[in-house]
Amino acid sequence: MASNGSEQTVSEYIVHHLTNLTFGKLPTGYVREDGSVVAESGQWTLAHGADEIAAMGFNAVHVDSMIWSVGLGIIFCWLFRRVAKNASAETPSGLINFVEMVVEFVDNTVKDTFHGRNPLIAPLALTIFVWVFLMNLMDLIPVDLVPHGLMLAGVEYQKIVPSTDPNITMGMAIGVFILMLYYSIKVKGFGFVRELSLNPFNHPLFIPVNLFMEIVGLLAKPFSLGLRLFGNMYAGEMIFILIAALFSVGVVWMLPAALLQVGWAIFHILVITLQAFIFMVLTIVYLSMAHEDH
Repeated sequence: MASNGSEQTVSEYIVHHLTNLTFGKLPTGYVREDGSVVAESGQWTLAHGADEIAAMGFNAVHVDSMIWSVGLGIIFCWLFRRVAKNASAETPSGLINFVEMVVEFVDNTVKDTFHGRNPLIAPLALTIFVWVFLMNLMDLIPVDLVPHGLMLAGVEYQKIVPSTDPNITMGMAIGVFILMLYYSIKVKGFGFVRELSLNPFNHPLFIPVNLFMEIVGLLAKPFSLGLRLFGNMYAGEMIFILIAALFSVGVVWMLPAALLQVGWAIFHILVITLQAFIFMVLTIVYLSMAHEDH
């Protein structure tokens, strides 16, 4: 394992693979790794190392996560649009048959789980399931393949699994949370306020207690939605990295490492699909709760 011509330790190798390609603004007076000092107006640049990422603070964007997530979203839209254009009344085959199976599976899940009427839910559920699945699927690509290739092109850091970035998973969860609030207010109106203030204790004296409990429960939904996906995918990626690090230990470990890599990849296919399904189902359930007007 080497970086820029120097030998890496296992810990440096792991940290490198878990670091995002980050673009942000360095504060005035910050001393960079090459000894240069940031001017008074600050400097927008790509970070070189964890210290610069920490110095950028909130004014930073994970460029690799954004590019891969948006790119996979475009691939999803292009692929399904192509299938829709080629679909016919004849017996489907190949890719068309597979896509129709996915659409039917998601549609049946929505019918079984969502108890309101909203034409947005099924397309939203399909988008979430396929998009999250594609992001998770990137975890099966060998951990050194893309980052090492881009490093030769001068790109120092590269994380290719967007769902291992909490910014991506929490961003999607917050999007679902905004929809929850919108439909709760639209469907229930003032009843949404009553739901928060008079549950579970239906008495005016308990309104502060009810509000505290209900608001905490409401805010817990996007956090659990986003962090569950992030935690599972991050743990899976970490195991892949640790197995890959075994290849540098010695020739004796190469065969066991290869077997572990294949075994974990096969098992991880289930994890990838299951996490996409769970994210989709929880989204449907939360939006169904927002449409229930008691």
